[in-house]
Amino acid sequence: MKTTIKEVKSSRAGDSYYQIKHSSGLHIYVYPKEGYRSAYAIIGARYGSINTCFSRDGGEKITVPDGIAHYLEHKLFESAEGDAFTRYAETGASANAYTSFEKTCYLFSCTDHFDESFEILLDFVQDPYFTAQTVQKEQGIIGQEIKMYDDSPDWRVMFNMLEGMYHNHPVKIDIAGTVETIAEITAEKLYDCYNTFYNLNNMVLCVSGNVTVEQVLKTCDRMLKPSEPHTIENYFEDEPYEIVKPFVEQSFPVSMPLFNLGFKERADALMDERRLAETEILLSALASPTSALYRELMDSNLINNTFSYELFEGPGYCAVIFGGESRAPEQAAAKIRETIDRVKREGLSPEEFEIAKRAVYGDGISSLNSVSNIANMIADYHFNGNELFAAIDAVAEARKADVDRRLTEMLDTDNCTLSVIRNNG
Repeated sequence: MKTTIKEVKSSRAGDSYYQIKHSSGLHIYVYPKEGYRSAYAIIGARYGSINTCFSRDGGEKITVPDGIAHYLEHKLFESAEGDAFTRYAETGASANAYTSFEKTCYLFSCTDHFDESFEILLDFVQDPYFTAQTVQKEQGIIGQEIKMYDDSPDWRVMFNMLEGMYHNHPVKIDIAGTVETIAEITAEKLYDCYNTFYNLNNMVLCVSGNVTVEQVLKTCDRMLKPSEPHTIENYFEDEPYEIVKPFVEQSFPVSMPLFNLGFKERADALMDERRLAETEILLSALASPTSALYRELMDSNLINNTFSYELFEGPGYCAVIFGGESRAPEQAAAKIRETIDRVKREGLSPEEFEIAKRAVYGDGISSLNSVSNIANMIADYHFNGNELFAAIDAVAEARKADVDRRLTEMLDTDNCTLSVIRNNG
């Protein structure tokens, strides 16, 4: 396969980047930022904690233990010669990795020695090294991480909510798994997952900042190993629309109660740029710091500046989540539900729509000033089948009638779960 390069331009942003389908099979995006000193690179696989039952190329169905994607992320940094973090220390780059529900990503940022750091990234991600001894050694380390998250009220309030919302979808299972499930992980199972999901055709590389296309491609041409594409099938049990239960509570030693209020949405397909834009504008109008709801909650001392909202979406799951600290979580949740029902009856005012639209558009444009934001957003959009500049255009072109219609399709106040963490000691 021949490498192809396409320039993607935005008249609104006054910027452009390059979309490359490399001969190895890897999708590459390069977003040069003239005048910037730093550079940022992220490579990710379309493989996360929910992908525990799958088949490859029409073969038999494989089921692996919960937490294996996160486990693989930890192990991939190691090699027979040492670990990648030691190598990054020599170049001065700041490196990290993370596993989410639907993807695993490895990244670094630097101001100098980009080529050397970039070579390290492409090297270790393509060179797995798993043995029975090294896999067993990691179980204690990740076991401690699991216990740490079990002791985190912010983590528990979210997963308690997800367990209250989802009957069957693995999004309700902790990304790191449990101490029991990671004990089932073997080197062979790690290789099964790696060979299925870490195929370059199932991955994306995004680079932004003080770089050039030629510079990135020079290293890619030398380092990337050609991959034959696989057909990957992921299997999930059917998930009802209805929640499991409307209320979940847990006691924790916290100074202020925490809450997550999750509205379970239909997840027939991932949102395109237009639906994402309409949803972001809607949520900003409902709950951003400029909204009437936010001011009312603050004036009533029902929330503080930890209050937030998000669209939580991935393969087979979708929810809108409001949350934060509150002295009276049930009252705060009731006020959010009341406001949603009222706005559904009355619609957004033209002023509320315009303020929210300008805010979301401004956030989109200003995010292009951060090299890490750029690369992370492009990677996310790639995995969701969307495009960065098209997403910005969709916000600019959104109409109030379309946002009002989204409101009728979302935020069913009879299909939500309130999760509360409070100190009952």
